[in-house]
Amino acid sequence: MSVRTAAASTAVAAMLGVCVSLPPAQGQASAAGSAPEVFAHRGASAYAPENTLAAVDAADALGIDWVENDVQLTKDGVPVVMHDTTLSRTTDAEEVFPGRAPWAVGDFTAAEIARLDAGSWFGPRFAGAGVPTLARYLHRVERNRQKLLLEIKSPETHPGIERGTLRVLREEGWLDPGHVRQRLVIQSFGAESVKTVHAQRPDVVTGFLGTPAVADLPSYATFTDQINPSYTTIGADYVAAVQRLKGAHGKPMRVNTWTVNDAGKATEVAGFGVDGIITNNPDVVRDATR
Repeated sequence: MSVRTAAASTAVAAMLGVCVSLPPAQGQASAAGSAPEVFAHRGASAYAPENTLAAVDAADALGIDWVENDVQLTKDGVPVVMHDTTLSRTTDAEEVFPGRAPWAVGDFTAAEIARLDAGSWFGPRFAGAGVPTLARYLHRVERNRQKLLLEIKSPETHPGIERGTLRVLREEGWLDPGHVRQRLVIQSFGAESVKTVHAQRPDVVTGFLGTPAVADLPSYATFTDQINPSYTTIGADYVAAVQRLKGAHGKPMRVNTWTVNDAGKATEVAGFGVDGIITNNPDVVRDATR
């Protein structure tokens, strides 16, 4: 992790109520390249409400470089950070806006979504945590010097989301060479969405969420750099088949698998040779695979 001190990590963790498992001291980690990268799924979502700034900070407190999050568009075209296509599960939208079922993200303006509590469902200490705009989320990730795996969510229900997302990334400085080379990946379950991102910003690293047939992998390699499948759908042979190909930027394709939350399964998929593991419990996965 980039220059984190144990004291700072412990302090932030205490503030969030996180049980910290600190990363190994320098010189004690396993050999470079032997352990998969760890991605905090929707932030460290085992310890703080998913896709909130608190979850970003929880990942930071645990010493995790990479955070994953989801982006959607509001009714007025503002990218916001939210996983579900409806607001019901992780906010108080039903109480604040009764009668507006099914409470779809795209049916509310950014100002309306800003009124919602996205933390109380997880625990009382997170009461009042908001749904961050993508811009606000980027500010926090930047402040923490973290990296971002950004999922374009449900692109079929948000026409133009790729352009809108790239616009905010550009405005917030996340499309400069340093971010593009080392700190940003954009992924989606929608192949057409990934193709769109690649066409609009060919320099950006992209990932496809899913498990295409091995015979189809060469076609994916023309527009993406990563194949990011569920851990339940892969084995060592599949991972090797992906990694034998060169992706859109001429480098070996990577495999980041999801969502692995226990040590035993993390050890198993690490044995498949995956490049990364996406997890709600990033400390558990990190410690199991180092």
